[in-house]
Parts: sequence; structure tokens; C-alpha cells
Amino acid sequence: MRKLVVTLTSVLFICGTIGSNIGPALVDEHPVFVLLLSARNRNLFGSVPFIDPLPYFVIGFVRLMLAAMALFFVGRWYGDRALNWVSGQVKEMPAIYRWTERATARAGWLAILLMPGSNIVCLLLGHHRMDPRRFGALACAGVALKLVVLYIGGHIFEDQIRSVLSFIESYQWWIVIALFAITIAQSARRKSPGSPEGLAP
Repeated sequence: MRKLVVTLTSVLFICGTIGSNIGPALVDEHPVFVLLLSARNRNLFGSVPFIDPLPYFVIGFVRLMLAAMALFFVGRWYGDRALNWVSGQVKEMPAIYRWTERATARAGWLAILLMPGSNIVCLLLGHHRMDPRRFGALACAGVALKLVVLYIGGHIFEDQIRSVLSFIESYQWWIVIALFAITIAQSARRKSPGSPEGLAP
């Protein structure tokens, strides 16, 4: 089971990276495919004008919960090794990660409601040994709330979303190439996020 969860985490990282990079080019034409790969905020927000409510909420919910539960158990089972791996991915922990770590320690269960899509929050709550059933219930509530807020916001700003995507249409694949180049450059400076060495038993 542990090996399966670590493998799932690696696959989700890889898919998420691809989905984040191709999002600007495909989120308007293939929103379902993009969300299956990556349910990051920008993809969720940008897909709203181009997707029906049912697939938006079902895919978004399942994708976010898969990542949340996988990272929770990685944090629970591997503790400091998992946190050290995350630290190794970002080299010196940036301020946002340090702030999130402190906020999670102070807010406890409230953190998953406020930041349900945060990988580091899920990892930390697993490391802090939160009850899995409690975490699952809170994550479900947080993810559902997040999807509702982004969906409403996406409709409020639909014209702006369409305008931005229309503006970048002529350059969308150059943007995708640039995003992949940045990803490759970052990967050259650290271990691949899809290879959490030392976690597998």
C-alpha cells in the first residue's frame, strides 16, 4: 500500500506539471483533459467558461482529493523524510513554504479548510498525525468550498478570462514551450519531483 501511494504521488506530480504547462493552450478547448492532469487554481478558474458544471465539480473534486489523501499518507508514514524531500525539491525553503508550515502548525485542522489544495498542508497534517477520517472529512469540505468559490468567480470574470485567453492565443504554444523550459531548468537544479527517493520502504 505504501509503495502504491508513493507511486500515485509521483504520477500526480508528473501529470500536474504537464497539465500546468499546457493549461494556457488547451484549457479553453479541452478543459476536461487539462483538469484531469492538473486541478491547480489557474486551471480551475480558467476552465469555468468552457466546461459544464458536472464534469467541473466531479473532476476537480476527485483530482484534488486524490492528491490531498496521497500526500497526507506520505506525510503520515514517512514524516521527516517526506518533509526533507520537499525541502530538497525547493532547495532553501522559500518564504511561502516556511509561512505555510508555521500557519499549519498553529491553525491545525483549520488549515485544510482554508488551503485544501496545498500540497505542503496535506503533507504536514499527515506528519502531525491528524486522524485520517477527520482529515478526509475536512478535506472534502475544503475542496468543495474551493470549487464553488472558483466556479462562481470564473463566471463573474468570464469576460476577462475569455479576453486573456484570446489575447495569448497567438502565442500560446510559445508560452507552453517557455513553461516547459522553466520546468526543465528547475529540474536540473534539483531531484525530479516524480522520484521521491528514500520514501519507498
